[in-house]
Amino acid sequence: MAHRDRISQLPEELLLRILSSLPAKDVVITMVLSKRWKFLWTLVPTLAYDHATYQNAEGTRFSPFVYSSLLLHEAPVLETLRLKLDRESATAVDIGVWVKTAVKRSVRELDIDINSPSILTPVTLPWSLFAGGCKTLATLKLSNMTLVNASSSLPASFPSLKNLSLVKMKYPSEEFINKLLASCPVLDDLAVEQCSGDEAYGFVIDTPSLVSFDIVDHCGELCVVESNMPEIVYVNLDINYRRPWKMLSSLSSVKQLELCLTSSKEYPVGIVFHNLVHLMICTCETEWLNLLLCVLKDSPKLQGLRIEQDAYSDGSVFHRLVHLKICTCATEWLNLLMCVLRDSPKLRAIKLRQCHDIRDDQPRPCWNEPKSVPECLISSLETLKWVNYQGTEEEKEVAAFILRNGRCLKKVAISSEATDSDKKLEMLKELSLFSRRSPNCHLAFD
Repeated sequence: MAHRDRISQLPEELLLRILSSLPAKDVVITMVLSKRWKFLWTLVPTLAYDHATYQNAEGTRFSPFVYSSLLLHEAPVLETLRLKLDRESATAVDIGVWVKTAVKRSVRELDIDINSPSILTPVTLPWSLFAGGCKTLATLKLSNMTLVNASSSLPASFPSLKNLSLVKMKYPSEEFINKLLASCPVLDDLAVEQCSGDEAYGFVIDTPSLVSFDIVDHCGELCVVESNMPEIVYVNLDINYRRPWKMLSSLSSVKQLELCLTSSKEYPVGIVFHNLVHLMICTCETEWLNLLLCVLKDSPKLQGLRIEQDAYSDGSVFHRLVHLKICTCATEWLNLLMCVLRDSPKLRAIKLRQCHDIRDDQPRPCWNEPKSVPECLISSLETLKWVNYQGTEEEKEVAAFILRNGRCLKKVAISSEATDSDKKLEMLKELSLFSRRSPNCHLAFD
């Protein structure tokens, strides 16, 4: 039977969507497939250039390839331009030309990541990017570069910018940063990560419209929040501030909060997180438990709690906790899980996930059968989701215990990233043989 080219029969819109998910180098290669594909790549709305895809001597061809493919590109609108570079792949002049070309093509998402922060010459983006020449830009992501001020009388303008990410950046002045933020009237997502060890200019954030705010700053008081953010939904604060609560008090409307604070001893009275539903607490500093209890006290609508730690203090009862997510990477994760189960009488959903690699020499937890069954297993727990299940002895014991005692369980979904099909089959057989207290419990394994 003759081979049928089914992919080429797909609608052009769908083909362009598929090509948009590929690196530009692979997209352009498709021109040799057939007559239909010869010019199809020129209409792809997303171009992603990654110097890492060029090996050794090929590296000298990267810059000419970007120039030629941008020149031949004919899509009515360039939705996205991504540039992932290193210090050898392009000069500041090259980057400026590429960005200016994208701006003329009404680019909507611009993502530039320079792998080495010590680039030989500072990267200067064309001033048109900051001076009203980029009215269609909705997402701007800049990583590991130096912004150099340009002499221009034109004010900066980003009338459509909603998402701004600035990671390990250097700036010409504090005034430059504040003007940049002030030029984004509809900004709703701001992410900032300060470059450690460098001179830092402060951010004065006066953007009440923010919906998402993510800051990583271990260098000092980088950000100052000037006004309340009534629309805020998600906040991640990973900061080394002497008084972090001054900032947090402006974010009291948040619904999902992630905290990693090096100082939390001065928790102020009066902050109430009326809308907080999900909370993540990092336990890297000694006062984390006091911080947790204070936030729990001031969060009347809290439903989900995520914590990662090596020790657990008795006496805490999470009366309103409904959803729990725990990372299974730490040695003491098993003890933490059983303690929180014991102290969460209304828990309805558990998610267990191995988020990080585990060293071969890292000690693993030992299973100890609890003297009594946690109340939530008897009266409220309905779902268990386990991601990256390994099938270790302690994991099997936990799964068996929950299945054996979960009177209200409706669904247990367990997935493994094991590539050995025989190993996965053995896991499934073992899980299937565990007794189930709930007659309505459905076990799904992937």
